Amino acid sequence: MSEVINDVVVVKEQARAQAQTQAQGGGWKDFVAGSLAGATQVAIGHPLDTIKVRMQVEGTRVFSGPVDCLTKTVRSEGVLGLYRGMAAPLVGIAAVNSLLFWTYSLGKRLQTGAAGGQATLAQVALAGAGAGAVNSVLASPVELIKVRLQTQRSGGGSGSGGPVQLARQLAAQFGARGLLWGFWATVAREVPAYAAFYSGFEFAKRQLARGSDANLGAGSLMAAGAFGGVSYWTAGYPLDVIKSRVQNAAAPPARGLGYLAAAARAVYREQGVRGFFRGYSTAVVRSVPAAGATFAVYELVLRELEK
Repeated sequence: MSEVINDVVVVKEQARAQAQTQAQGGGWKDFVAGSLAGATQVAIGHPLDTIKVRMQVEGTRVFSGPVDCLTKTVRSEGVLGLYRGMAAPLVGIAAVNSLLFWTYSLGKRLQTGAAGGQATLAQVALAGAGAGAVNSVLASPVELIKVRLQTQRSGGGSGSGGPVQLARQLAAQFGARGLLWGFWATVAREVPAYAAFYSGFEFAKRQLARGSDANLGAGSLMAAGAFGGVSYWTAGYPLDVIKSRVQNAAAPPARGLGYLAAAARAVYREQGVRGFFRGYSTAVVRSVPAAGATFAVYELVLRELEK
């Protein structure tokens, strides 16, 4: 009997040690998997993101809808016009997604403990919200550069050239504020959006798995990721419109949070309630392949690293 008890104790200690090792070593794996997932997301989704941002900034003055925006962009700039500003997120997204997924995993571990049990959807949403808040530190300047480069054709943004040149121009003209332009607008979008992003993905994944612990295939992961992406944009609007308008303005907003309400009033005055949802359909269409591929790549790479 004592031998059986000793065996049980040994197994428990081994399981505990393994859980602690995974908790300690999971960080770099989240960084690697997040980087590859982020690069995939940008490569797939950037053209539609350009259309979304241009519609948000220009309103109905230039583009009547997403198809009109696509047609006019390609006609005047060629297909490469859809990839304006891609260098900024492609370079920055590795750091952004690495931080995002690492913080999200850490947030789950802090709630579930070293044993690493399955988090509830509420815990997933809380970890996602925390990851979104932390992620804003890197996402805000990356989004700023991307938005201003994407809108240069129609008179938006400032200066010309690539992301490095634009970043230098903003820093020289406005100081540190020039690179953290619209930070609180980014935080206001990221917190609810990433809470919905991760909880939507986990909800869909668990529904597809039907309670099984077996690993889902790439197709099922993409379907769950697509659901998470749609959830992200549904929760992120209309704050995404406000963020784009703020980051494409002629100068950084005044300190404080009052500029969020001012930007909202400007959108309503110009376009009414519909203005707060400009680009939403494009964002949702983009999220299906982009978010689906993001989660599929992240999960599959993480599995390989954990082997």
